[in-house]
Amino acid sequence: MAKIDKVEILMVDLPPAVKRVDAIQSFESQETPILRITDAEGAEGTGYAYTIGTGGPAVISLLHRTLAPRLLGRDAEEIDGIWRDLLFATHATAVGAITSLALAAIDTALWDLRCKRAGLPLWKLAGGSKRSVPLYSTEGGWLHLSPEDLAADAAAMKAKGFAGAKIKIGKPSIAEDRARLEAVRTAVGEDFRVMVDANQAFDLAEAQRRADMLADYGVHWFEEPLPADNIGAHVELARDSRVPIAVGESIYAVAPFKDYLQQGAASIIQSDVARIGGITPWLKSAHLAEGFGVPICPHFLMELHVSLVCAVPNAPMLEYIPQLDAITTSRLDIRDGVAHPPPQPGIGIDWDWDEIGARTVPDTAFTLT
Repeated sequence: MAKIDKVEILMVDLPPAVKRVDAIQSFESQETPILRITDAEGAEGTGYAYTIGTGGPAVISLLHRTLAPRLLGRDAEEIDGIWRDLLFATHATAVGAITSLALAAIDTALWDLRCKRAGLPLWKLAGGSKRSVPLYSTEGGWLHLSPEDLAADAAAMKAKGFAGAKIKIGKPSIAEDRARLEAVRTAVGEDFRVMVDANQAFDLAEAQRRADMLADYGVHWFEEPLPADNIGAHVELARDSRVPIAVGESIYAVAPFKDYLQQGAASIIQSDVARIGGITPWLKSAHLAEGFGVPICPHFLMELHVSLVCAVPNAPMLEYIPQLDAITTSRLDIRDGVAHPPPQPGIGIDWDWDEIGARTVPDTAFTLT
């Protein structure tokens, strides 16, 4: 039995390498809770989550005071049982971002440990569907960038072999968003996928107006057009839109995806492994979508998602946004715009523990035995 006998918790703060602005917020700081589990035989597994600048200390507190103590003495192989027990222990605060992020750090660490004990990479142990996945870039598509800058970045990504690029929309006028799309489409031609992301900025009427315009530019999907909790409005929008609707980064449990899929409110789902609560529920959302014939194109976290999208058959693309370069020695394996999952046992992230130690936020480091 892989009995858990030590849990280490800490948080680092990672300023983004580039300025990141969308229609509702700026990505000021990536608070990154990290959790390391050690079993009685000395095997280790590491998991993590993230915020975009607020809430990190709350995640650490929930891990330290409530969740991590419940791990000690448990069999680390009972991943689904542990996940459900911890969810029940926090049922008064679930479903919600803080709880899901804390659960994700634990669940990812348990999967890392399981894969290492089995001697298999995550992409194989979780399904082993394919050995590579095409990339699309978001890092050059932020809302503050000029149409010229957007066009130049998209053209550069196309030259590198990327399958597409995503740009942020949500400017005050539809004409401004049109100009951004016009510049990008002119630069890359018709044989390159262009996605857009509104980050929940619109109401239904405005989303409908923008969707009509987006269709004229052959947009591959319209991401987060509306607040994620308004499924009814998504149903109306999806019914009439000529552009597929994508949702999921702001959904914190599997069940809402079922409602979206049953009601035809989304053509692409975008589960985020940290925000949905870990690898265990992420895989459930991916298989749920497969049952409905819907693809999953996850949000952010490329270093971890690369293994998950290669584990399942219905994940056609991976989002490129570097996240962990400052605290890892591993890098995403990209060849001609195509990503390949790490081959080594575990989740495939090589942590730089010296750098993590130097960057640890004061009063966030705890060890439980």
